[in-house]
Amino acid sequence: MTATDPTPAARSDDEVFVEGADWETIVDAVVDDTLTVNMGPQHPSTHGVLRLILELDGETVLGLKPVVGYLHTGIEKNAEYRTWVQGTTFFTRMDYLSPLFNELAYCLGVERLLDIEVPERAQAVRVILTEFNRIASHLVWLATAGMELGTTTVMTAGFREREHVLDLFESQSGLRMNHAYIRPGGLAQDVTDDFVARCDALLELLPARIADYEDLLLENPIWRDRLEGVGIIDAEACYRYGITGPLLRAAGVPWDLRKAQPYSGIDAYDFEVATDDACDSYGRFLVRLEEMRQSMRIIRQALDSLPGGPVMVPDRRIAWPSQQSLGADGIGNDPEYIRHIMGESMESLINHFKLVTQGFTVPAGQVYSAVESPRGELGYAITSTGTNKPYRVHVRDPSFVNLQGADEMTRGLMISDVVAVVSSIDPVMGGVDR
Repeated sequence: MTATDPTPAARSDDEVFVEGADWETIVDAVVDDTLTVNMGPQHPSTHGVLRLILELDGETVLGLKPVVGYLHTGIEKNAEYRTWVQGTTFFTRMDYLSPLFNELAYCLGVERLLDIEVPERAQAVRVILTEFNRIASHLVWLATAGMELGTTTVMTAGFREREHVLDLFESQSGLRMNHAYIRPGGLAQDVTDDFVARCDALLELLPARIADYEDLLLENPIWRDRLEGVGIIDAEACYRYGITGPLLRAAGVPWDLRKAQPYSGIDAYDFEVATDDACDSYGRFLVRLEEMRQSMRIIRQALDSLPGGPVMVPDRRIAWPSQQSLGADGIGNDPEYIRHIMGESMESLINHFKLVTQGFTVPAGQVYSAVESPRGELGYAITSTGTNKPYRVHVRDPSFVNLQGADEMTRGLMISDVVAVVSSIDPVMGGVDR
């Protein structure tokens, strides 16, 4: 026996020794099966607990199925057992990168059912804070995308700038996230005396930092190779799936609810809808950069024209006595006035107690209110039966809808491209699962 003379004892059970075999015939006879692989739900590039079932031919993606539900919190159901004001503390936690948009969309719906007009000062502050929230969300997208694609400098820079925005939110609401600052009828409280100065400082800082991102990435060959021509989805496919936000605008469609269906007085400000016609991940990167600049443009105008007056509608049905202004001069915030109505008026004290413990009733009806969140159309379908609690609140979360296009966007790409595509969608699983 020699080393090149195999014996039956030296072979495995399924090994066949063929002398002078026609290998081309054998290869053609082999069944070419595909491989199914789980990417997630615990994976550093899936933006939360998202499971992607990939069907692969080697490293080529033949199909992708998103599996959601791992972060289910039951927020919509919980809201049915809470008063209308308490609902804000639930909905702000859904898309936790843009909590103020959830608060705004919900409150706009409640206010339409109540048929009330929010004071101009509250509307302006809502615009300022939500546009800063858009910037903060896009900064997180840029930071996480950079980390996943290998540019850790962008990751540290993106989170660095976001911290400044969160400091602003904390100074006004007391919290960095999950604020519950926007309430039905206005705001929880007026902004601080240094609010405008804080905003001005941010507007001085951010343009130079965004320019730094462009210097680092716009012509970076690795960044462009990873994003250009990757994750293509055109306008027709976006219409088919219901995709909105930067994905739709990067397909050349200038659809933005701030222009198409203005809310909270945002139609008073001049800005442009950022678009690109590349239909790929690089185009979405360009759109988000421009959106941050346009948000700063809106904020600047809102700060320059920030009106005075109350920040809560003076309506005894919904406003606490301390929030019920006697006029447009905002006297309701005066400590002496508050001391009078709470310490000397039994009627006001009882009204305050009932509003805090029982909440207010909302007339029966149905309404759909939507805002342009950083990820697209965020809509709230609210049903009231005339009680102090919602009968039903259903949320159209843009992350959930936009994920439907992931299969088409990744088909024919490599596994490594899935990371770039999912990143360009920018899903937040708190909003998807809710």
